[in-house]
Amino acid sequence: MKITFCCSDTKAGPWLTGLRAALPGAQVEVWQAGAAPAEHAVVWAPPQQFFDEQPQLKGIFNIGAGVDALLKLRLPPQATVVRLDDAGMSVQMAEYVCHAVIRHFREFDAYEADARAGLWSFRKPRVRADFSVGVMGLGVLGQRVARALRQFEFPVLGWSRSSKDIEGVRSFAGAAQFHDFLAVSKVLVNLLPLTPDTRDILRFDTLSKLPPGAYVINVARGAHLVEQDLIALIASGHLAGATLDVFRSEPLPLEHPFWQHPKITITPHTSARTLRDESIAQIAGKMMALERGEPVAGVVDRGRGY
Repeated sequence: MKITFCCSDTKAGPWLTGLRAALPGAQVEVWQAGAAPAEHAVVWAPPQQFFDEQPQLKGIFNIGAGVDALLKLRLPPQATVVRLDDAGMSVQMAEYVCHAVIRHFREFDAYEADARAGLWSFRKPRVRADFSVGVMGLGVLGQRVARALRQFEFPVLGWSRSSKDIEGVRSFAGAAQFHDFLAVSKVLVNLLPLTPDTRDILRFDTLSKLPPGAYVINVARGAHLVEQDLIALIASGHLAGATLDVFRSEPLPLEHPFWQHPKITITPHTSARTLRDESIAQIAGKMMALERGEPVAGVVDRGRGY
């Protein structure tokens, strides 16, 4: 079995070593233009040339959960596209979202500002029952986040394409229930895949449906959010602020208003990083299952976009 590795901005050495150890007997090489055909590919942000030269691929394994950029390319029609469905990312995402929710709920950002100013301050505790957290997207990561939030006794809501049955989570589904979901989400967490249907979904008219004083957390893709609409709604007082980990342009340009905005917290797309060892183990297991003709978790539906 021949495997080709084509991952931009990724040090190939440790991945090759890990894949060779996990798949003894397989030939694992870094792709170069003109390389011999391979059966499977491990990729991240590959060029179109890669697929043009490897039309025979049986499996394409993406080293991440999001496949929106990959699906913009012309892929071999017969190839099975597989994404990571956890590999250590879900617990990181749960940590990040819980931290952002609790930081806002407990007003730790305000306490930090007061401490820097030498102020010994006190704020009236907020009522937890009034802080419903709405999670958009209930895949592997979204479900893990929803369950983690329940541990802190926040009311948790979930919205997805189809209804999900998650203990302790009130489920909303489809376009018909989207506005009802927004209307009761005091904190909105976006974990949706990026598809033509979800691009710009966080815009003025949808964010305006949130309760006054709502807070936004975006950890999915920058293209979900219309950035100027967020700024306008914070300026109007309708939104209290936001925590953002993803942006339309990355790295975020130095002149971007998010950098200095007092009510927006930004991080550099670090909410859930790919963990190499866990990812290699998952990819190797899925690759062997595919070779045996067995069902594989994380297969991408190209029509849906995830």
